[in-house]
Amino acid sequence: MGVRKDAAVANERGSRARHRMSQPSEPDEELMRALYREHAGPLLAYVLRLVAGDRQRAEDVVQETLIRAWKNAGQLNRATGSVRPWLVTVARRIVIDGHRSRQARPQEVDPSPLEVIPAEDEIDKALWLMTLSDALDDLTPAHREVLVETYFKGRTVNEAAETLGIPSGTVRSRVFYALRSMKLALEERGVTA
Repeated sequence: MGVRKDAAVANERGSRARHRMSQPSEPDEELMRALYREHAGPLLAYVLRLVAGDRQRAEDVVQETLIRAWKNAGQLNRATGSVRPWLVTVARRIVIDGHRSRQARPQEVDPSPLEVIPAEDEIDKALWLMTLSDALDDLTPAHREVLVETYFKGRTVNEAAETLGIPSGTVRSRVFYALRSMKLALEERGVTA
């Protein structure tokens, strides 16, 4: 029965080809409908085997194959015999090209694990900085300046001593007492270690 259908499509192509002499650039819609009716089902079954049962991909390949047949309708009209071997070859090449292109580009990363990672909450950070700034204001100016130089600016004790113009032993002593005062100031504001 498939041979008779192919012959009917070929006969239809022959009669349509004479009609198309006046319009060579416009593919024949009836021919394309006949190709779809006769070949889409078997072509889909063939492509499903090539793509390991991925129906979405198989349908895309069949669609692309039929689009290429539509674009090459002039060649199909001149062909004698069945067009199915041509369609099968085109479909197989589309599958191969798709496989090669996936191998050539890097694997896409699934973004779902990133959605699980909690984003840093800017409000919490702002509240922490406000609390810290408020606690720093409770310190004496001498204690505040040694903490700023050593902890916030990242200077060593000797560098802070040079910048502040005081001995390094004094910087160490002030840092010790400043940290104690800072701990108490933060505890008064509800921050515990």
